[in-house]
Amino acid sequence: MNKKLRKAIIAGNWKMNNTPAQTKKTINELKPLVEKCKKCEIVLCVPFVDIQNAVKAAKDTNIKIGAQNVHFAEKGAYTGEISAQMLLECGVEYVIIGHSERRQYFGETDETVNKRVLAALNAGLKVILCVGEVLTEREQDVTSEVVSRQTKIALLGVDKKMLKNVVIAYEPVWAIGTGKVATADQADEVCGIIRNVLAEKYGAKAAEGTTIQYGGSMNAQNSAELLAKVNVDGGLIGGASLKPADFAQIVKNAQ
Repeated sequence: MNKKLRKAIIAGNWKMNNTPAQTKKTINELKPLVEKCKKCEIVLCVPFVDIQNAVKAAKDTNIKIGAQNVHFAEKGAYTGEISAQMLLECGVEYVIIGHSERRQYFGETDETVNKRVLAALNAGLKVILCVGEVLTEREQDVTSEVVSRQTKIALLGVDKKMLKNVVIAYEPVWAIGTGKVATADQADEVCGIIRNVLAEKYGAKAAEGTTIQYGGSMNAQNSAELLAKVNVDGGLIGGASLKPADFAQIVKNAQ
């Protein structure tokens, strides 16, 4: 990563884990482990029911709180959904959009991802936008085409000023929750492809200023090698984010 040009960000995606009580305990364990880490932004994206406790536990610390999804409408007959304004009023700063599990299990498309991105940015949230290929697409050698398409469609209507509040997470679907990890060179290559897409759309300066994370089974053991790559500016961390000591080690490696 190049900290002179862009911010290092380590974000934890808790997925459907931790009750409100467990949330308080986990964050309280994490706080002293990362309190001196000032050169890396730390984000925890927690389930909706945990947000209130997470915001309270992280108050006056260097830990930001994020959500794992947001609806594209301001309000209405969308049972079970949460709007951007609701998240803002709860104290949320970041939101993950387009995670592969949302695409795979809950019918997210490139078009609905774009609508959610615009809703979140227009409301004042920061977006962690996820893109990535499935195993068959990598085997078919169309990774570049897939991530380029996903990135371009997700950012339709997003101007250069709005891009400053967008983080992109490259998460190869075949490496999420499987224990498989893209090699550091593979991660760097695809993050570079995404940066080239941004350069074509927004110019080289904007592209160089955008944080691009890697999000496929990054952990305390492999994070240093991944984060040493020039185009890997942080991580979207799954399982390891539930373990304060492991997550803290990843943050320190990003320092």
